[in-house]
Amino acid sequence: MQDYHEFLDEILIDEPTLQKRIAELAEEINMDYFGETVHLICILRGGVIFLTDLMRRLTILNSVDFMAISSYGTARQTTGQVRISMDLVENITGRNVLLVEDIVDSGYTIASVLELLKTRHPQTLRVCTLLDKPERREVNVPIHYRGF
Repeated sequence: MQDYHEFLDEILIDEPTLQKRIAELAEEINMDYFGETVHLICILRGGVIFLTDLMRRLTILNSVDFMAISSYGTARQTTGQVRISMDLVENITGRNVLLVEDIVDSGYTIASVLELLKTRHPQTLRVCTLLDKPERREVNVPIHYRGF
């Protein structure tokens, strides 16, 4: 495995700080969903490591599902159009749903996913992101749990 450090100018968030914040997010989620079950939906692929770290710290009952989304446009710029390349396996009707994402940037992708999931009538629908970039936001999206 290649050492990624040679490609970095600097590390913005060190591992202890990152893990501490993920533990704090998990505690917030544990309190908010105390006595309930939450269905975690991870947006592949970037969210998987964050989801795994978060799940290790959750004490509430939970289940997991995945979605794969692709945005049209260049690698650095989205057009706002998204395509679902892998949909959920589980039915989310009447369930507490927590959408787990690694980065919320322009907001287009997460807004499209939220719009779709709302049509499936979850009991609750919230968003948890590790990194939020509000200065890049083009679409207003509710972020309930924000790491950094």
